[in-house]
Amino acid sequence: MLLAVDVGNTQTHLGAFDGERLVEHWRFQTRSGATGDELAERIAGLFSLSKMSFDEIDAVCVSSVVPPLGSQFEELAERYLDAGCLTIGPGVKTGMPIRIENPLEVGADRLVNAIAGYERFGEACVVVDFGTGINIDAVSADGEYLGGAIGPGLATSLSALIERAARITRLDLDQPSEAIGRSTRAAIQSGFVYGFAGLIDGIVRRMEDELPNPRLLATGGYAATVVPFTETIDEVDDLLTLKGLRLIHERNQ
Repeated sequence: MLLAVDVGNTQTHLGAFDGERLVEHWRFQTRSGATGDELAERIAGLFSLSKMSFDEIDAVCVSSVVPPLGSQFEELAERYLDAGCLTIGPGVKTGMPIRIENPLEVGADRLVNAIAGYERFGEACVVVDFGTGINIDAVSADGEYLGGAIGPGLATSLSALIERAARITRLDLDQPSEAIGRSTRAAIQSGFVYGFAGLIDGIVRRMEDELPNPRLLATGGYAATVVPFTETIDEVDDLLTLKGLRLIHERNQ
C-alpha cells in the first residue's frame, strides 16, 4: 500500500491507498519540531486504531509545506517502514507544466491540488484550498499550472482577531443562521463565513475573465462550512490532496 502524507502548517493528513482505493485516512496536528521517531509513534497509534500495521506499507509520498518535516518523514519511511519515500519537489515528475515566473516558488500542496483537480475534470479548472491560508489555483484546458492567488485562512484570521480584540474569545466557526448577528458570536460567524464566501467569489470571478469556463472545486478544513454560501463553487472534495499525491507517485514509478 501507499502512504500519502500531506503536511500542512496546521494539520497533517495521511491516507493509505491500495491501488486507487483509499483504505483509510487520518489527521493530526502538525508540530514542526517533531522527529521521525515521534512521527512514527503517532502514526503507529493511528494504524493500530484502524487495525493496520507498518508492514502493509511499501511506499510513501509526501507533500510538505513545513521543510523540516519532509526529511523526518523520509527518515520514518526508511527506519520503520522499510519503504521508499517520494517527497514532492524539484525533479519530481508531475506531468503538469508550470507556467509561472519561477516554478520553484510553487508550494507542493498547490501543485498537488492542481494535478488532482485537472485529473478529475480533464479541462480548465480552479481549485480552492481552505487551509492555514486560502490557495486559489488555476489550471489551463491543456493541463498547465497557471498560478493563482493566496489569501489568509479562516482560522489564521480568527486567531489574529482574538489576539488583538480583548473581549473576543475563541470559538468554533460554523455556518451562520443570519447575516445580522444578534450576539458577538453570531456576528463573527456571519462576518467570517459570508465574508470569506464573498472573497472567494470575487477572486474566482476575476480569474474567470482570464480563464474562461473553468470547473470549480474546493478542498480543505473549512470548505464544507464556506462553500454552501459561495456563488461560484459547487463541489467539495476533502480528499483531493491525498488523491493528487497518489497520482504523482504513480507517475514516478
